[in-house]
Amino acid sequence: MHRDTPRVVIVGAGIAGITMAVNLRNKLHHDNFVIYEKAGSIGGTWRGCGSDVPGHWYCLSTEPNPYWERYYITQPEIRAYWEEIYRKHDLASRTVFNTRVKLVEWDEENGVHNLTLEDVMSGQTIQTQAEAVIQAVGFFTTPMYPDIPGKEKFTGPLWHSSQWRHDVDLKGMTVGVVGNGCSATQFIPAIAAEPTTRVINFCRTPQWIAMRSNYHYPEWAKWAFAHVPFLMYTYRSFMMITGDLLWNIFLVNSPLSTVFKRILTWYMRRTAPAKYHDSLIPTYPPGCKRLILDSNYLATLHQPNVDLNWAGIQEIVEDGIVLKTGDKIPLDAIIFGTGFYLAKRDVDFRGIGGHTLKHCFESEGGYYGTVFPGFPNLFTIVGPNSASAHASLIFIIETQVDYILKLMKPIINGKAKSIEVTQKATTYYNTWIQKRMASTIFLSCDDRTSAKNVATFPGMISLYWWITRKPRWNDFKVVGGEQWFYKRRKVALTNYALVGLMVSVVGYNFSMLWKLVPGLKERLLSG
Repeated sequence: MHRDTPRVVIVGAGIAGITMAVNLRNKLHHDNFVIYEKAGSIGGTWRGCGSDVPGHWYCLSTEPNPYWERYYITQPEIRAYWEEIYRKHDLASRTVFNTRVKLVEWDEENGVHNLTLEDVMSGQTIQTQAEAVIQAVGFFTTPMYPDIPGKEKFTGPLWHSSQWRHDVDLKGMTVGVVGNGCSATQFIPAIAAEPTTRVINFCRTPQWIAMRSNYHYPEWAKWAFAHVPFLMYTYRSFMMITGDLLWNIFLVNSPLSTVFKRILTWYMRRTAPAKYHDSLIPTYPPGCKRLILDSNYLATLHQPNVDLNWAGIQEIVEDGIVLKTGDKIPLDAIIFGTGFYLAKRDVDFRGIGGHTLKHCFESEGGYYGTVFPGFPNLFTIVGPNSASAHASLIFIIETQVDYILKLMKPIINGKAKSIEVTQKATTYYNTWIQKRMASTIFLSCDDRTSAKNVATFPGMISLYWWITRKPRWNDFKVVGGEQWFYKRRKVALTNYALVGLMVSVVGYNFSMLWKLVPGLKERLLSG
């Protein structure tokens, strides 16, 4: 490879990409990388999204922020924090904006990835190579539109919430909002605050909505976080551990989750208009879908300019929506708050034999949601079945990044040319994942009993950290580093042998003591 060709390419300059770059530089002391970002700035999802988990969970563990204003932070705070991290670590010199990675194809003969890039401003196509590629584009990249015919017929403005039309003034308009998930429940109160805007929310499935008790941190707390040693780390760890334990209660649908269901039902009935109670409150257990923290959505339903519609959409026509009842609702604008295709990425990845990563995502899945058989030197952050349903995604990202660094280290150090997970290990892991999934609440939602959950890790985030804390090298094929691989294997086998020997010695000594000391057995058994 040419000296000026990046050995490592990071696809995406969102939180995952920035975290990968910071750790690649600080932990592996490797600076020969490039971040390609299709947008004109960093941020990814957080260019326009607020947080539904505590602000202290949105910090890198190595870059804590003692000065969050609130418990739940806003989009400007999130973005400002990550822009500061980006500047602090001088990542601008390693980032190419307005550049879309269209194709990443493994060249088996030369042991490199061939990348096809596109300048989104000029349309020019660029070719480059890399020894390793990290996919850091995340779940929330491909907007999902429901299968409703007629979207192309609508003559007014129509868009997905992730691609907001800031050029459209909604004053005086009748706006149809399709969907009632996390996104829609955040932006409906904002657009409905204008009394001349009429909002009709078209809903299909009810969602569990919990009270969002936000508060400002007092100045003394910020000072203490900044100056008292280990206080902020302890506070953050306490939140993570307690949240993880509580989440596990709902994960297995324990009796305590029934109590939680009653609390949620009480809150929703107390807050929402009585006329919507029967349609708003789900029958499936809390946690099956992501729990929504109420951003004043339920209270907004009391406003005279906001209505819910549960009749179901038959089609979209030139000037509105036709319901399954046959009624037509005239609309001036339509906004889809219908989430994302979690198993899709807008990059075409091709591995050995031309196999596509899209097929892996949609079929069996990956190994720890990070690597895939047939794709050497390709690493994914927040891949299939790696995200937490209700805890910090930043923790998962950092955990995966640490794992990826351990896998990449022999490549970076020149001790191996490529590393690839085996099909056998991947199949074994995914069998375990689906077996665990069957014992959780994730498959108990109304219309998902036969569906396959490709997003969520069916366990506590501490369990995910535990299984990824160190690579199982026997699960990988190593090319060009066989000597290094066998040395690692020899060290591992030696360690196992030493542990076995120690256990045997301790067991033998205890058994001899048991026999030689008169009355020891009787005294131990009698307490």
